[in-house]
Amino acid sequence: MTEQTYPKDQNKQKEKRPYGLLGKTLKHSFSPQLHAAIGALLKESYPYILFEKQPEELEAFLRGDAWAGLNVTIPYKEAVIPYCDKLSEEAAAIGAVNTIIRDGDRLIGHNTDYAGFRSLLCKNEVPVRGANCLVLGSGGASKTVQCVLRDLGAAKVTVVSRSGAVNYENVSQQQDAEILVNTTPIGMYPNNGNSPLYPGSFADLKWVVDVIYNPLRTNLLCQANKALMETAGGLGMLIGQGIAAAEYFLGHKIPDTIGQQIETDMMKEKQNVVLIGMPGVGKTTVGAAIASMMGRELYDIDEMIVYEDGREIPQIFAEEGEEYFRQLEQKVVLSLANVTGAVIACGGGVVTREENYYALAENGRLFFLNRNLAMLPTDGRPISQAAPLARLYQVRLPLYRSWCDAELTITGMSPEEAARHIIDML
Repeated sequence: MTEQTYPKDQNKQKEKRPYGLLGKTLKHSFSPQLHAAIGALLKESYPYILFEKQPEELEAFLRGDAWAGLNVTIPYKEAVIPYCDKLSEEAAAIGAVNTIIRDGDRLIGHNTDYAGFRSLLCKNEVPVRGANCLVLGSGGASKTVQCVLRDLGAAKVTVVSRSGAVNYENVSQQQDAEILVNTTPIGMYPNNGNSPLYPGSFADLKWVVDVIYNPLRTNLLCQANKALMETAGGLGMLIGQGIAAAEYFLGHKIPDTIGQQIETDMMKEKQNVVLIGMPGVGKTTVGAAIASMMGRELYDIDEMIVYEDGREIPQIFAEEGEEYFRQLEQKVVLSLANVTGAVIACGGGVVTREENYYALAENGRLFFLNRNLAMLPTDGRPISQAAPLARLYQVRLPLYRSWCDAELTITGMSPEEAARHIIDML
């Protein structure tokens, strides 16, 4: 990787024109928030806006002077290259540009995705050296990922594309894959819930990495978590490349602690707190306490079902049966798939449908609230009254534990104490 150098007149330029992100559809982007955070922590703010452009607008925009520096995203990472007067070593080797700065009248193309992805792998201690790696996708992001994997000593890097020699029809033959990296947009907001393939079908696969950062944990990563694989999402890469781009924008090195602080803050802000557990364990009460302490909105799935259907839950069970109720429950859960920064209190039986897990886990950290069965009320709870609690608990306990990111036994704790403990665990 080449040593960074900075244009001498960059500070002068940033006072006149904004920086920003160039792309075709940018409503999902975290970049303005990221660069605002960088500027705030450095006490050196700079204007940063979104530039949504159609392909036919690209040339006039790049040749114009409405911006001081750019980040570049899908689908223009390769399309901007002809307009650059010079490419950095990484950008030239990869064949993709995601950062453009002005050096006088010249446009210099960089690839800070390289630094971002390398940082993501190293921070998560992904064991690339000597590993067989499978890369999904063949676009600009894929080329960056391939370059980093090879530079970190991967034994083999195999690219999977829709029409390549290795494609989604024959990818199952790559059973020696140990690390899988998704560089496609499949599963990205607003199309949450989609996955390019099932990671559990690869016998030797240990790590799954996704460069997507919205949602925080894609459906692909959720499937990998369920299969007990190690995973890493794309937020760390976004922040790493953003820090590297900001160094070019501002003209100086940025301390590593800035990126670490931003990732911690963004995860805390964006990640939902999701509470699961037996009926009557106190999910709504604890959830309300967490929402109050963190200044968040509380979504109570049982209350949402009652609002949606117009009947109380015992009446729904009595008149329609459990299957009808579970369909309503799944509908409500899916409606929350794109919600971020909230507290979600689930009904006790939400774990009976696996589809619910993916909708809740993509943007949420799941906490299993456990309590002594003797302390659980059953009044007004049809499932709890239909069978002995001990039998229901025995059936559901493995599900709760396979779904959760953390378990909290709350016997002896007040709701406020449990809430504080969960906030500390975050």
